[in-house]
Amino acid sequence: MMRLMTALSLPGLLLAAQPAFAAPPAGAKPLSEIVKMLEDGGKVAYVTEIEWDDRGGYWEVDYMQTEGGKVEVKLDPVSGQPKR
Repeated sequence: MMRLMTALSLPGLLLAAQPAFAAPPAGAKPLSEIVKMLEDGGKVAYVTEIEWDDRGGYWEVDYMQTEGGKVEVKLDPVSGQPKR
């Protein structure tokens, strides 16, 4: 019986040991608003990928320009502006 209890509790311990998912900070703009700001600039043909970088604390957005060429930008989650 003790082995069964240990086996059943192991998955819970493994889940608890993993880092929590980091999310944008309080006060961050909705991602849809940030993408709209980017699109309203007139240079975005279409967005190919969006990823949250929890180490850097920014949105990483890849897109194709209207004139051609792939671009990757790192956007501040609060202002929506490119990170420097």
